[in-house]
Amino acid sequence: MITITTMTMTTHMTMLDDFMVRAGLAGIGTALAAAPLGCFVVWRRMAYFGDATAHAALLGVALSLAFQGPIMLGVLAAALVMAMMVQGLSGRGLAEDTLLGVLAHAALAIGLVAVSFISGARVDLMGYLFGDILAVTVFDLGLIWAGAAAVIALLVWRWQRLLTATLNPDLAQASGISSRAEQLVLTVALALTVAVAIKSVGALLIGALLIIPPAAARPLARTPEAMALITAGIGSVSALAGLGASFQFDTPTGPTIVCVAAAVFCLTALASRLRPINPR
Repeated sequence: MITITTMTMTTHMTMLDDFMVRAGLAGIGTALAAAPLGCFVVWRRMAYFGDATAHAALLGVALSLAFQGPIMLGVLAAALVMAMMVQGLSGRGLAEDTLLGVLAHAALAIGLVAVSFISGARVDLMGYLFGDILAVTVFDLGLIWAGAAAVIALLVWRWQRLLTATLNPDLAQASGISSRAEQLVLTVALALTVAVAIKSVGALLIGALLIIPPAAARPLARTPEAMALITAGIGSVSALAGLGASFQFDTPTGPTIVCVAAAVFCLTALASRLRPINPR
């Protein structure tokens, strides 16, 4: 019995030694983390908010390299600070889209400049910008899935309150649900998702992974829960198909994953337009 168990564990570890298996698992983990949050990003029209938080990730990378700390921890801290800053400054004179545009591009520029001052960091810059999923280690894989589990658990815990605050603000207010508190939950979840996705798709493409799969799932879903599940499926399939296409055609993996997701969006959008309208 002990021998069989040992052989099984050895087989699993051998599978994880395959970089394609690790990359596939990392892509699925990232897609699962982004799926439910991406639905709220689409419902609340928070695309710019997601971009601003994601662009701050590069500043987190620079801080982690400077202090020789864990990359994911630095990205999480920078994303949280940016999200809190956006939330705190909203509605104080500037239009929200203007504020988000200023903060997103400023964070990206500051991060790029900061990374350029760190010796040896330039080699990894493209990986941080566009992801390097093929270089994911077993340790990275553990962090990605732990982060995905935390995001999913957080959103499942607050799901009904988040839905009410998002889809019916008047009912939420009457029920005593604080929209600010629910926004804070989404902020924390967004920062976690950015930290999870930085290794897979990079700082510049995280926003695409948050927006495109939910947008593709929207015409196919009848309920919010169904949309979240379909989004998870589309994101996972896009990750695996993009990984396979990247390996086959020798293209950058992160952008290829996003291209596959965009192709799925085009198909579902076209299908929804061609769907016959039932006469009443």
